[in-house]
Formats: sequence, structure tokens, C-alpha cells
Amino acid sequence: MQILSWRKFLLSGLLLCQLTQMSYAGPPFFTDDPQPVDFRHWEYYISSINSFQQCSWTGTSPHAEVNYGLIPNVQVHLIVPMNYNYNGHQHADFGYADTEVGMKYRFIQETKDLPQIGTFPIVELPTVKNSTFSSGRTQIYLPVWAQKSWGKFTTYGGVGYWINPGTNNKNWTFTGWEAQYDLSPVVTFGAEIYHRSADIIGSKSSTALNFGGLINAGKTTHFIFSLGHSLANTSILSCYVGLQWTI
Repeated sequence: MQILSWRKFLLSGLLLCQLTQMSYAGPPFFTDDPQPVDFRHWEYYISSINSFQQCSWTGTSPHAEVNYGLIPNVQVHLIVPMNYNYNGHQHADFGYADTEVGMKYRFIQETKDLPQIGTFPIVELPTVKNSTFSSGRTQIYLPVWAQKSWGKFTTYGGVGYWINPGTNNKNWTFTGWEAQYDLSPVVTFGAEIYHRSADIIGSKSSTALNFGGLINAGKTTHFIFSLGHSLANTSILSCYVGLQWTI
């Protein structure tokens, strides 16, 4: 029983590392888009992302995100998360560890025939010494994203490379694609499929499918959500719920 508990604890930690490295992409999805916040405008999020496997629950409770249109076609980005980890009948752990900063840059504008294309480098900075929620090493994400719209239909996706130092860690890649449709001025619904390679020596790659969307409660207030499940290798249920304010 003691060996099984340690195995569950280790699995929870690995799941949390996976979650914190990819949870802050394009809310409410893991796949991101190349479109930055408009010049001199703000985006604020209060959100929670969660991952469930058997008796293990990991996630943020919650995390705060801020994006600002610094100059045309460029936004700066900050996330400060409070993390949690619950494993079966053991006590729950809460704590702060890594701060996320980044800059999104759109270098090709969308036209009638061409998609918009951009990049969104992200750095995960160990801020508080906390081995439960952090490897203690700086991680860097280097993605490229593309997006095209036709009326109420929009699709976007791309590929990213994570530089993931640390004991038993390995660099890994993320590939994802999302499609969404504006059902009305109030409701947008979409789905994504993504694949990520193994990020730890001896672990397996994973593929998952998510469904989610956005509900406009007003011109500046939006409720965003998604729910998904892995398709191969491991059985993981994930969900995202949050509020977004655009100013």
C-alpha cells in the first residue's frame, strides 16, 4: 500500500508538471492563436484549469492572467498561478511556484487568401522554491501559430517547442489545431485536437480532444470554458473555467 501511494504521488507530480507547462495557451484551449491584444487594450482573466486521473486532481485555484497591447501587433503577457494537488485520501497541497511571462508578435497580417501568422515565446520562471509545483528550472516555449477566418468560422493552430531542463526531464513538442463558430453574437463554440510528445524520460506522448467556447455576458465580460479527454496512452480528463474582461 505504501509503494502504491508513492506511485500515485509521483504520477500526480508528473501530471501537474504537464499541466503547468501547457495550461496557459489560448484560453480556454491549449492551442493558441497569433492574434495579439489590440494596441493599448487589456485582457484580464481569473481562471481555473484542472486535470483528473483516477484519484489524482491537479490544477490552479485559480490563476490570474493579464495581456496588454504594448504596440501594434505586439502584446505582453503575465500569469501568476496558485496551484493545488490532491491525491486520494492524502491531504491537498497548495502553493505558488512559477511565474509565466511572454510576448506575442504577429508578423504576417491576415488577407483574403493568406492567414495571419505569429509567434508567442513564453518563459516559466521559478519564483518561489516549491518542489511540489516546480522543477526549479527556467523553461522556455517557442511556438508558431497561424489563423484564418471566413465569416463566423475561425480556425487556428501550430506547433511549439518546449525547452525543459531538469532531472529526468526532456525537451518536448506541442502540436494543436482548433476550429470555432459564432453561433450567435452571444455564444461561440469550438473544438481542438492536440498532441504533445513525452516530457520526462520513460513517459509516453499523449493526444487529446477538447470542446469549449465563450459566452458574452456583455461587451467587456465573457465566460470561457472547455472540457476534454485524452485519446491515447493515459486516461486524463481536463477542464477550464474562467472569466475574461476586455478593456
